[in-house]
Amino acid sequence: MNNMNRRSVLLAGLGVAGAGALAACSSSSTAPALVSPSGSAVAAADKKRTKTGRTHEVTLTATQARVDLGAGVMARTWAFSGQTPGKELRVSAGDTLAATLSNQLPNQTTTSIHWHGIALRNDMDGAPPATQAAVRAGRNFTYRFTADAPGTYFFHPHVGVQLDRGLYAPLIVEDPREPLSYDEEWVVVLDDWLDGVTGTPDDVFAELRHGMGGMHMGDDSSSSSGHDMGDMGGMDMSGSGSGMDATTTPPSASSSGGGMPTNFMLMGARSALLGGDAGDVRYPYHLVNGRVPADPAVFRSKPGKRVRLRLINAGGDTAYRVALGGHQLTITHTDGLPVRHQQVDALLIGMGERYDVLVTLDDGVFPLVALAEGKNATGTAVIRTGSGSTPTATVRPKELDGMIMAASQLRAADDVRLASKKADQVHRIELTGGMMTYNWAVNGRRFDMNDPAAHPITVEEGQRVRLDFVNTTTMWHPMHLHGHTYQIGGSGPRKDTAIVLPKKTVSVFFDADNPGQWMLHCHNAYHGEAGMMALVAYKG
Repeated sequence: MNNMNRRSVLLAGLGVAGAGALAACSSSSTAPALVSPSGSAVAAADKKRTKTGRTHEVTLTATQARVDLGAGVMARTWAFSGQTPGKELRVSAGDTLAATLSNQLPNQTTTSIHWHGIALRNDMDGAPPATQAAVRAGRNFTYRFTADAPGTYFFHPHVGVQLDRGLYAPLIVEDPREPLSYDEEWVVVLDDWLDGVTGTPDDVFAELRHGMGGMHMGDDSSSSSGHDMGDMGGMDMSGSGSGMDATTTPPSASSSGGGMPTNFMLMGARSALLGGDAGDVRYPYHLVNGRVPADPAVFRSKPGKRVRLRLINAGGDTAYRVALGGHQLTITHTDGLPVRHQQVDALLIGMGERYDVLVTLDDGVFPLVALAEGKNATGTAVIRTGSGSTPTATVRPKELDGMIMAASQLRAADDVRLASKKADQVHRIELTGGMMTYNWAVNGRRFDMNDPAAHPITVEEGQRVRLDFVNTTTMWHPMHLHGHTYQIGGSGPRKDTAIVLPKKTVSVFFDADNPGQWMLHCHNAYHGEAGMMALVAYKG
């Protein structure tokens, strides 16, 4: 059962049973009555969505594949139709997507597809066991939903740690009344990679779940509370970048000191931007559009062209600091929604986040570099508008140490900012746990896959809800809410995934306008699987 995980075992016998029946059989008898994922309230909300009448049909085959990462690096992984990233899906706002998942994965592995960032109908969200049973091996399941909000999104499994394999691809929802002016666009997908190279994500999780207790830890590698940097919104990120890349080259696998060998656990990763400890996992490669830095993806254009870059972090455990050598970037959107335009040298993008930027290209050859924050490694692509040699795989443009921005410093565009309103419901979402026993949780309680509705965070349709993410841990967490976008603070950006720094609190607001049962979790694949998940559920 090496490739089986606890969700797979739980759901293997369930087939693709209706989500309503699943919710009924999994709810605790003491839990409040909740809206069913396929109930009448979900159908009523779906009818309100603006639809064009156009339907895009596609089959996504999840299968074992041998993928070429460039420079002679071949990896056996799982991918959609044999490639990673998978083929981009592109629709127009209001179109219906009918995507049939064909599960051809080995070893009777179950899977699903979650449409990350899309506010869709609940029973199509692809989050077992809350919204559906996972799709059994050899079976198909069709996701049919309206994508009515323009933006940059992506899709990936929501079973076990499959997120950290090659099963992901961009989903772009175009705006038929696009307000931005540009000549070309390039979708850029970032990923941290080890699958089929040093092991599998299941191997990683099997090691991590033992925690640091009993493992050889090196020199004070677990102490990160001293790196508490305060609110990123108050940080001066311009200038020389001193302290912005406090990295330590991770040691090789070790079993000295009588502990378990640390084949995958990363020690000593530090980042001031992330408030200390940067990540858990040692990755041999960081990819840009599925390519290693020694054999990068290349975007060809002409000098003077204005290009829209759609940046997606599909990684499992890595935040990236992204810059384009010789250029400044103008941030226009984050997580699909517009912000007040902000010119920067570099930006910080956590797992699950997306950014759209505009850049006017100079003449030459320029590295697009994704610095693995705190991990002393990079992913690299190239933009070529003229003659010149390809930058080296280790290039680090000066822009990486210039003016760096994270989402907490951005402001929502006027047309998407939430109207000022007192919150009807306030929920404290305490992020708990640590590396010693790898007991990541929400409010001190690990999410129970056997009873997902046992301890719901309840809301009512029509309410303004405030979530206070209180990070009691010494690590950062990118917190993702399904089916909704929230606003950071009173005027911050509208997002679905937000970085919460160690020992800090981030308050977000959303309008409860999409009934159902929605996952709320850390988008670090391993933290989420360990239990840092909760269910935000509408009362029935």
